[in-house]
Amino acid sequence: QVQLMESGGMLVQAGGSLRLSCAASGNVISIIRLAWYRQAPGKQRELVAEITWNGDTQYADSMKGRFTVSKFHPKNDELEMYLQMNSLTPEDTAVYYCWARNRGNSFWGQGTQVIVSS
Repeated sequence: QVQLMESGGMLVQAGGSLRLSCAASGNVISIIRLAWYRQAPGKQRELVAEITWNGDTQYADSMKGRFTVSKFHPKNDELEMYLQMNSLTPEDTAVYYCWARNRGNSFWGQGTQVIVSS
């Protein structure tokens, strides 16, 4: 099992920046892929960015150039994933979720709320 906990969500003004963190615990060494998703009010959950165990990244088209996903894995049982978000707009307002997958299962965090005011 893998447990995920997001942090860093807050109220920010349009044009501002924010960095979200996702701390993974449990069977961290089994993780092969991580991602950030978001869900805005009344909308479906959508992929924001993903990163593989060896560091390859992919982004949703609307996030390219503004968002950067990264991870820090200092020990076998410690892993943090980050999402640096720049040039935020009110359309980025959503609950942001951390997701991880190993060979058998996928896991979700509880989410962290980001609100971008105009």
